[in-house]
Amino acid sequence: MKTKLFTTLLACFIITSVFSQSNLNDYKYIIVPKKFDFLKQENQYRLNALTKFLFEKNGFTTVVEGEQYPDDLAGNVCMGLTSDVEKGKGMFKTKLSIVLKNCQGGVIYKSEVGESRIKEYDKSYAEALRNAFKSFETVDYKYTPNGNNSVIASNKVETKKEVSQELQKLKEEIKSLKEEKKEAVKVAENKVSEIVEVPAEATKTVQENVIEGASNILYAQEMVNGFQLVDSSPKVVYRIKKTNLNNVFLVENKNAIIYKKGDDWVLEFYSNNSLIQETLNIKF
Repeated sequence: MKTKLFTTLLACFIITSVFSQSNLNDYKYIIVPKKFDFLKQENQYRLNALTKFLFEKNGFTTVVEGEQYPDDLAGNVCMGLTSDVEKGKGMFKTKLSIVLKNCQGGVIYKSEVGESRIKEYDKSYAEALRNAFKSFETVDYKYTPNGNNSVIASNKVETKKEVSQELQKLKEEIKSLKEEKKEAVKVAENKVSEIVEVPAEATKTVQENVIEGASNILYAQEMVNGFQLVDSSPKVVYRIKKTNLNNVFLVENKNAIIYKKGDDWVLEFYSNNSLIQETLNIKF
């Protein structure tokens, strides 16, 4: 009876290991966060750096969450698993386990609990983490592209197609705007000539003012954590970042903010200890 029970448990363990290995082999990257939830600071006790090191030691390719991703991962974040370290309860032991989740939040793999009785936090966490990583020693990981790769490639092509369509749309809008500017200049010239004959220099001034007014429009293009504001050239004039305040943005590489005041958008900054405010015409 005991032999049969042992054989059954062994078979279950082997099946689980093979299934976990197969699942892990479907993913190319491990994304390591900068901070674990049970700690107060980023990379506290160098635990995040140690996690990255131990994954790479076991044959995985890692990236740090929030830093620049490889092109294929940036195009499809589902090619990677997000890693986490969970702390278990215990009065006299430090207990840690490693959890790997897919892009939908589903748990793909969870290690055995690693333990340590050392009292110093830095040494205790490091030992418990290394013990938890022993679970990966039995996992012969090797990334194997599967049938989903065609879907990934299709998604990347579709994304490029969408970007191309957006650029074409922007070009058409710019072309239309230039035509409107020409028409506005023509109308301005006609109206001025109908009222009174004016010197050529005055007509030129009217033209420049009309064109300048039209070109002041900035178009907001969405990007990560904010927008980039482009003019009709198109040229990027500002890059702005979202804040916790509604309709208030930080201007990248400039000690300034942009916020909404009534129906207007205002750029505000200090110059020579003087507060400067400029009204912007932004189209979101």
